[in-house]
Amino acid sequence: MFRTLIQRFLSRLAFMVPGGSTLRPWLHRLRGVQIGENVWISQYVYIDELHPEAVTIKNNCTIGLRTSIFSHFYWGSKRSKEYANSVVIEEDVFIGPHSVIFGNVRIGRGSVIKAGTVVTRNIPPETFWGPPASGPVARVTVPLTSEHTYKEFIKGLCPIHKAEKSIE
Repeated sequence: MFRTLIQRFLSRLAFMVPGGSTLRPWLHRLRGVQIGENVWISQYVYIDELHPEAVTIKNNCTIGLRTSIFSHFYWGSKRSKEYANSVVIEEDVFIGPHSVIFGNVRIGRGSVIKAGTVVTRNIPPETFWGPPASGPVARVTVPLTSEHTYKEFIKGLCPIHKAEKSIE
């Protein structure tokens, strides 16, 4: 119980203290996360609280702002290590901000993960990975302002057809 409290305290501390290449990696190492050399962990990065030992971040990696790394997916109190799924982030990986990484994945050496990506499977080495680029979805005919309700806004959206998208 006491160890769990210390782990959670260190996790919260690492979440917000300065020192992306010094203090934050050091605090996560104390928690049991396996972290290599020259690793940058941005602020507000969440690394699994119940099974930090299942997370490995190798040398020369960057973990972007507000990224979440989960090594387990079950409800309730901590269970044995057999319930944890490893997350391995190989050397020279860049993970963009606001990404979510689930357990049982390996991100290959030299890969770049686009901001906002949800990683649920292994990423091959030297791969640029992420969702398709943003683009037009619909025409807005009723503005989303205080003068109109959200329902009016939604009803006023007109889908953009493929031909229109290619013109823009």
